[in-house]
Amino acid sequence: MDADAQSAAPSRDEVLSWMALKGAEREVLYRRADAVRRERKGDEVFVRGIVEFSNICANDCLYCGIRRSNEKVRRYRLPADEILDVARKMTGWRQTTVVLQAGEAPSAAGDRELGEIIRRIKAGTGLAVTVSVGNRPREVYAHWRACGMDRYLLRFETSDPAIFARLHPDCTLDERLRCLGDLRELGVQTGGGFMIGVPGETPGVLADNLLLCRTLDLDMVGIGPYIPHPDTPLGAEPNAYADDPEMFFTAVAALRLVHPRAHIPATTAFDAVFPGTGRNLALQRGANVFMPNNTPGERRGDYLLYPNKPCVDENAGQCAACVVLRLRSLGRTIGEGPGNAETSGNVRIPHLPQSKGKDGITGWTGLGETDERRKAEGGRTILPKAN
Repeated sequence: MDADAQSAAPSRDEVLSWMALKGAEREVLYRRADAVRRERKGDEVFVRGIVEFSNICANDCLYCGIRRSNEKVRRYRLPADEILDVARKMTGWRQTTVVLQAGEAPSAAGDRELGEIIRRIKAGTGLAVTVSVGNRPREVYAHWRACGMDRYLLRFETSDPAIFARLHPDCTLDERLRCLGDLRELGVQTGGGFMIGVPGETPGVLADNLLLCRTLDLDMVGIGPYIPHPDTPLGAEPNAYADDPEMFFTAVAALRLVHPRAHIPATTAFDAVFPGTGRNLALQRGANVFMPNNTPGERRGDYLLYPNKPCVDENAGQCAACVVLRLRSLGRTIGEGPGNAETSGNVRIPHLPQSKGKDGITGWTGLGETDERRKAEGGRTILPKAN
């Protein structure tokens, strides 16, 4: 595939053929993806520090360690000044973007406070600001954009409506995609992505996930292996590719070939599956972004979306030093600029087939359906309290 011909989309059959590769043929795919990465993105790796500022979440996603019903989680929300203190240190760590990440906990007061935090970061640092806090109404995204938000990350997790309905009792895939469309229309650099190997996924679904990233014309795509969390309803259900974990890297390489212009992070979950090497391997197979953890050390163990998360016992300074060493060992350099998105077209929301979830509610039903369901069912948005 011509890396410069973004219009020359691979067919679904071609993507499926990549999923079937093994051994030496897989290595050829990896080298091809790395060559496209080098041609499109160079050898720079943009370092974007994550601050997990709250683990309070209104949702009860069946796979997530900080789901609302997990009473073992010690809930927290970082004070604004503590978030600002971390952000001010980041330029010294050669990080050009702060990623403000939290559970999905919508509230008027919390959303206003986040807007003020964005405003203060933009006024006091030279950082780009990425936000990742889940679904919100368009007007909330517009407010954060006016406060200075540069980017937003909202993973669609799977392109299959039936799988999505099973995993996410509080949300529809239609709603998630509509949020992505709102963000693009507001001029926000928009990131999405998915888990690799969720229960029920097939290579065909994985191929559709990859192609949806291109159809949505996402500026950044974060993907990583599904890892069962023991304190969730899916805790006993293994990854669909548990017998072939190289499929995780096949997905990264295929993503680079399917959507060459996207920024692709080497996500933390790769190191959970391949300790100490996973993110390095992802960077050698198509990825060009590294996202170290800048969450204050005493709270890292409270933000566990999945078990065996790396770097929980380290601090932000140690993580920053580790990034430099890892990139140097790969012959890569740290990106000095903000790493903004390449020019893109308009988002295109696909017409996916409707599918009924186990509650009998059909996906793709239109704006506001999830909010109305929450109201009708008496308070699904009640949040766990911070300790």
